[in-house]
Amino acid sequence: MAELVDAVDSKSTGLAHLGSTPSEATIVIAITPSGRIKRSDFDFDLPVELIAQAPLARRSASRLLLLDGAHGLWQDRHIEQLPALLAPGDLLVLNDTRVVPARMPARKPSGGRIELLLERALDGRRALVQLRDSKSVRPGMALQTAGGEVRLIARRAPFWEVELPAEALAFFDAHGLVPLPPYIERAADKLDQERYQSLWARVPGAVAAPTASLHFDHALLAALAARGIHSSLITLHVGAGTFQPLRSESLEAHVLHSERYQVDAATVAAIAAARAAGRRVVAVGTTVARALESAALASGPTLAPAHGDTALFIVPGYRFQVIDALLTNFHLPQSTLLMLVAAFAGLPQVLAAYAHAVREGYRFFSYGDAMLVFPQAPRDGLAAAGGAA
Repeated sequence: MAELVDAVDSKSTGLAHLGSTPSEATIVIAITPSGRIKRSDFDFDLPVELIAQAPLARRSASRLLLLDGAHGLWQDRHIEQLPALLAPGDLLVLNDTRVVPARMPARKPSGGRIELLLERALDGRRALVQLRDSKSVRPGMALQTAGGEVRLIARRAPFWEVELPAEALAFFDAHGLVPLPPYIERAADKLDQERYQSLWARVPGAVAAPTASLHFDHALLAALAARGIHSSLITLHVGAGTFQPLRSESLEAHVLHSERYQVDAATVAAIAAARAAGRRVVAVGTTVARALESAALASGPTLAPAHGDTALFIVPGYRFQVIDALLTNFHLPQSTLLMLVAAFAGLPQVLAAYAHAVREGYRFFSYGDAMLVFPQAPRDGLAAAGGAA
């Protein structure tokens, strides 16, 4: 953690170190007395006024709901109490992806407005984008933007491949807007350029923030370091598909968007050291959980460095192999992120905790409050390279 405090302003560029090998896994769906779980099982009532529209004045001013999945118990805390809730030697794993200003207004030849949302940079000046209001568009059409002409090459459902005036990350960095989520009903401003980014964001490529990271400021990082909490980094670039709703009641029918990730040797060694010392691995965000579990599935019986694309869809019935605790924000009803949290702590426990959060006025979603979640059952016995399970 001390080295992280010293390095939070460091930057790196490019995505060349991320591979393109798909990560595949069988979806295991939990069976309940009433049958297979389905999309509507993850619904809950959320008053619209609880959807946070802006960040708090201080990153670490957020509330924290502590959930013990094994016993179905919760406590109301604050994120500033996180150091006291962890033990010396525990390992926080953080996502160092950096959010690209991925939103780009444009006009069609007819003069009609359209918006591009970057999904992924491709080779050269090519990119995959989502098109907002994509009616009456066709391959070969030229869209006009503040940075020049963008030409539609081909439909790659649900995205479009386009050719840009410059390399994708440089183009969007120069001319794009902060890609606030659709449930934040205002235009992005200068404050969002700072606050919709973690302090340790350094590898550009995400089009949405790993929001559990947004609660950490320099004071909280220093307090964690003083407590003897360690940290390590992974990279997972959050894609535009993170907001894609499930369109079928059947979870098996949903194909989760793929995202690029990397878990390097240093993080594998840090996990091994934590295991050897009998300490916990705490994923800071669902993106970290997904990256570590993807690496575990790619590695076999011993966790090893891994990189590539992952389409891992974690739902109740999945057995976690790497993480012992999860720090996460509150997620949308019926979302894949809520399903991951429910897989970790138990669906009834999570929905009961969410109902409590609604009653107590917790703030929801990207700029909202957080949960520290402990599992309903111990993780499976996966070893990390150089350490015991």
